[in-house]
Amino acid sequence: MTGKNELLERIEERYDGMSKSQKKLADYIRSSYEKAVFMTAARLGDVVGVSESTVVRFASGLGYKGYPQFQKALEELVSNRLNFIQRMEVTYGRISQSEILMSVLQSDIEKIKLTMEHIDQNAFETAVDTILNARKIYIVGIRSCATLANFLGFYLNLIRDNVVSVDTNSSSEIFEQIIRITEEDVIIGISFPRYSMRTLKALEFANNRGAKIITLTDSVHSPMNLYSSCSLIARSDMASIVDSLVAPLSVINALVVALCMKKQDEVVDTLGTLEQIWDEYQVYSSDELHPVSDKIPLHFPDQKKVNDQRRTEWEKQ
Repeated sequence: MTGKNELLERIEERYDGMSKSQKKLADYIRSSYEKAVFMTAARLGDVVGVSESTVVRFASGLGYKGYPQFQKALEELVSNRLNFIQRMEVTYGRISQSEILMSVLQSDIEKIKLTMEHIDQNAFETAVDTILNARKIYIVGIRSCATLANFLGFYLNLIRDNVVSVDTNSSSEIFEQIIRITEEDVIIGISFPRYSMRTLKALEFANNRGAKIITLTDSVHSPMNLYSSCSLIARSDMASIVDSLVAPLSVINALVVALCMKKQDEVVDTLGTLEQIWDEYQVYSSDELHPVSDKIPLHFPDQKKVNDQRRTEWEKQ
């Protein structure tokens, strides 16, 4: 894997055969992609000094069905480099306040559909078997991906033992928690643009120790795949300052279900034991509208009596 973005690869492969105008566009894209991502075809043509039709033909010449598809590829190029302000500009320049809810929901639906179309079923099955056969499982997710890591860790703990959700407060603490990782173990790294260097370094460390590596990320070009022996791809195009983690969460749900199917008897036994514990220690309230009968009595002073007592003492003075 080269790690180079697909759009840049297409430009590089076709550059020598481009016309003078197309080379001007290619040069601008390579040097100022963070500006080009916000531009319409007409605006990009004005900035570079070519016609709008030349821009459209340029996109088609790179193998895209039209300028909108080319612009999506451009977004992928810059997504892991955009700061929060630039992310907001991408979103706010395209949808109005009244369209936000439906637009975001529809976008998430499309991400799940795209994930369904492109995810590697063999890689998914390999991930399931790798998790089942590992001596110990480590899960790493930084920042917004910590939510996904914790969710996966919670359910893996119900399915099997020796599951470690790595605390990611600092880079040094990560290495302290995975220092005993071996070739019998697996580490699951979860990261999406902007990719976490701490997660990547943890995977590098695990790779050097011979551990198996599963990644959940957004693209085959993701740097997370530098060390992965099994990669699960889920779309997560940004929306404003928020990364969409809907499709990645669906993939995690599928992993959990597949693992449960493989270990049905053990999971049933574990859940049966947990149900007894939950009932005994009232983990879940059976009647949320009424107080529990064995509540601990709390004694607060009668404020009226306290005031009366103070008044009496004052009158005696």
